[in-house]
Amino acid sequence: MFLVISKDNQVCLKILVQPKAKRNSITGLHGDMLKIAVAAPPVDGKANKQVVSLFSDILGIRKNTIKIISGQHSRKKICLIEELGERAVRSALEPYL
Repeated sequence: MFLVISKDNQVCLKILVQPKAKRNSITGLHGDMLKIAVAAPPVDGKANKQVVSLFSDILGIRKNTIKIISGQHSRKKICLIEELGERAVRSALEPYL
């Protein structure tokens, strides 16, 4: 499952990023990862910034509470979501799955 850890209002998500897409969106699941499409190219952290921005918009939380903790230079990443528990994250992501 794409949800890795849930502890003390922190959730880690396994994601697969598709850079240079037409628009920013969650496109569904890819194996045990959440697939994210972003318009930015994978240069100078631009795609990572758009991943954070997309989650911020969808989850309704501040960007500084979302961190990419693994895979900064890879399409496969682990993203830490703070301030929301597992139930809130699952509820917000459910329409995209």
